Amino acid sequence: MVSDWFVKRSNNSLVPIPCTPHIIGVRHKVEKSRAIIRFTLNIVKKSLILKKKIPALILASSSRYRAEILQRLQIPFAIANPKTDETALSGELPVNTAQRLAELKAQSVAKLYTQSSIDTLVIGADQVADLNGIHIGKPITRDAAFLQLKSMCGEKLIFHTALVLIHAQSGRTHAKVVPTTVRLRDYSDAEISYYLDHENALDCAGSAKSEGLGAALIKQMTSNDPTALIGLPLLALIDMLNAEGVKILQ
Repeated sequence: MVSDWFVKRSNNSLVPIPCTPHIIGVRHKVEKSRAIIRFTLNIVKKSLILKKKIPALILASSSRYRAEILQRLQIPFAIANPKTDETALSGELPVNTAQRLAELKAQSVAKLYTQSSIDTLVIGADQVADLNGIHIGKPITRDAAFLQLKSMCGEKLIFHTALVLIHAQSGRTHAKVVPTTVRLRDYSDAEISYYLDHENALDCAGSAKSEGLGAALIKQMTSNDPTALIGLPLLALIDMLNAEGVKILQ
């Protein structure tokens, strides 16, 4: 077995150490120690952030996709489920639905921290797909997903991704809607079935999970913010955080 552990000779050459059970045990202890060190450093980092008085950040969303995107910024944040009724209002345009729901989600969590002694920023986001003025939301069931994808075949959609950032104590609000235009391919019913058999997209607006197998359904897409289609426009969020004094690279 090839070893990736080495000892340095006096002439600076490296000699591999065989991975005996004893060495493996030592290696395990070293890796465990490194994990503890990393954990401690994370605590120290968070302590430094608190000393710099950077606001607490809360993502008002139960979406794992949004949480995964927010993690890319490498800043601490908490998650809260806003429990908002996402039903569109009668006659409401898809873009207005997205904007209203993003604001409602952020407000429902922000109101819990209005009296907090720690500055608190709450992120709300929502996405609604627009097919010629028709709302296209999350399918939830396979049958609904199939019908969605069949109706969208070869069509152009606009995915309206709304983002809201609220400073809980002052009520100061930043809001933006980032559109992503998507042109779908001319796929067959069999291809829809194959896709739904191999991709869990029932919790995605329009059923087309672009970061997964859904990319095979898409012919072209255009957006000013690359993560908007997944549910959280990072470029817009960074602008909002900067406005609130949260500098990602400091």
